[in-house]
Amino acid sequence: MKRALKGAGVILLVLVVVGLIAAVWLLFFQGRAPAPRPDLVRLPEQAPPNVPGYPTQNALMAAYALGWLDVFTNLHIPVPADVELRENVEYGRVGERPLLLDVYLPKNRTADRVPGLICIHGGGWSSGDKRDYRVYTIDFARAGYVAASISYRFQQEAKFPAAVQDAKCAVRWIRAHADELGVDPGKIVAIGGSAGGYLAMMLGYTANIPELEGEGGYAGVSSAVAAVVDFYGPTDFTVPFAHNHPTVVNFLGKTYGEDPELYRFASPLHHVKAGAPPTLIFHGTLDTIVPVEQADALAEKLKTLGVPYWYDRVDGYPHTMDIVKPINQRCQTLLRGFLRTYVENDHQQRACRNMTGRRANLVPFQEYALFDDLTREAKEVYTYHRFPKLLRHAVRF
Repeated sequence: MKRALKGAGVILLVLVVVGLIAAVWLLFFQGRAPAPRPDLVRLPEQAPPNVPGYPTQNALMAAYALGWLDVFTNLHIPVPADVELRENVEYGRVGERPLLLDVYLPKNRTADRVPGLICIHGGGWSSGDKRDYRVYTIDFARAGYVAASISYRFQQEAKFPAAVQDAKCAVRWIRAHADELGVDPGKIVAIGGSAGGYLAMMLGYTANIPELEGEGGYAGVSSAVAAVVDFYGPTDFTVPFAHNHPTVVNFLGKTYGEDPELYRFASPLHHVKAGAPPTLIFHGTLDTIVPVEQADALAEKLKTLGVPYWYDRVDGYPHTMDIVKPINQRCQTLLRGFLRTYVENDHQQRACRNMTGRRANLVPFQEYALFDDLTREAKEVYTYHRFPKLLRHAVRF
């Protein structure tokens, strides 16, 4: 009996040790992020400190299960009293199909022209809602900008380049209505996340390509933008990860083997040239939906061509990382600084001169504190949910 109990104890001890080793492997080694790229990361000296990340996505999930990670549950927050919302404005029309956007404006507008921000939601070019960007557009409007969050045709309705054409039509609309909106037509910025980040990059890098302009309206008005903000968007469809990816194939309507030139033409990376608009890139190193190497490739090309850019390579966070509150605050802070540096007033020329190295001297980031002045009603909507919500948001680009 004693021998049997002793044998059982040894077996139990072995199982415990094996279980601990497996747990350590899963939490700290399985699916680790790619190596750091300090040669590509480019941020200003006054950037806020990095938010501590996680070694693997398993560790991230475990951290949330233990209550260490907060995630927004409702992106469709109420509009505060000091922001004017114009919903479902028709910015274009394809046949009988209206193209709609929502415009967010500061109610106490001055006579000064301000930048116009085009915000583009993600969803794998097959889902999503223009209200998804309220967490940004409301804050933009309260900061004095005019922000338009657009809808566009999904791949179920029309394949590439329909979504790109719709986004370009939205730029033309805001430029054509610049006087009414109080927007400086030379300071329109494209901002998007995931599939929307892709569209923002296409707006920035494909000016003067007639087949991408479409026939939505306002022909003859420029669709060029002054700057690009890309949240974890795909940049290059010619690499193996995209060749048979169902989201990419559905968007383009063909496999890579059927039409490799289409995959090249549809890739923002292959349109980047010297003189491209300044670009701000956000991408998490644990992104399993759009690999961080996609952002690395963009940063490397921008650097090689001398195009001004900032790159926040967010260590230890996944796709749609900005629904995590501290990450969202950091992104908004950097975004505001980027706009002030490259789009507003006389910062652009100074910033371009200072960005020859890895860092630049900018106005203090303390000026860009966020969320502190939200109304009580809006703050109450910033509630949180368990980490699986983040996974559900990350099922597509």
